[in-house]
Amino acid sequence: MQKSLNPLIARLGYQFQQPDLLEQALTHRSCKGQHNERLEYLGDAVLSLVIAETLYTHFPKAREGDLTRMRAALVKGVTLAEIAQELRLSEYLRLGPGELKSGGFRRESILADAVEAILGAIYLDSGMDACKERILFWFGSRLEVITPGEQKDSKTLLQEYLQGLRLALPVYDVIATLGEAHQQTFTVRCTIAGMAPFTATGSSRRKAEQDAAHMALEKIKHDR
Repeated sequence: MQKSLNPLIARLGYQFQQPDLLEQALTHRSCKGQHNERLEYLGDAVLSLVIAETLYTHFPKAREGDLTRMRAALVKGVTLAEIAQELRLSEYLRLGPGELKSGGFRRESILADAVEAILGAIYLDSGMDACKERILFWFGSRLEVITPGEQKDSKTLLQEYLQGLRLALPVYDVIATLGEAHQQTFTVRCTIAGMAPFTATGSSRRKAEQDAAHMALEKIKHDR
């Protein structure tokens, strides 16, 4: 017997005219039946447009680069996974046996994809206005505090800091990859001329690189 979606619908703040769309949005590709990848594709586009338009309106003097970085910070997987946790989506995800066994309902990428899929479902169910209203509500507290110029990632900050000191730029290498294709961990080495290398491990190459860059930046600042 499937769990009632009524508590989730209440938290979403949206009543579907076509309930099958919500069920599809919660169904991972590892599960039998219609899955949520096409809805995720649609929701990703709608979310990006709504956030871009909102930032453009709220920050009339912000430069394109700052707007792009703010949008990226708001729509990245970590942020979407946080929203999924706030909505308690993991309790309602429909996963195949393999994903259930490996704890897929806790995986950041699956949670983030489900949020986008739900937005795609709302868009198909009621159109852009309903979708925009939910996005602005779910992202409201984040939109209130985000500020231009504060979204540079660790790799960018490290590069700019080294350039300011006229030092060689860092080189990143993947030195180990472990795990199955759907659940890999990457170990990355960040090398800067004249310094001992920094290593970090993450669920993606990008995350490992960012963590290694952060370690390097903290070390350089501490030593100066």
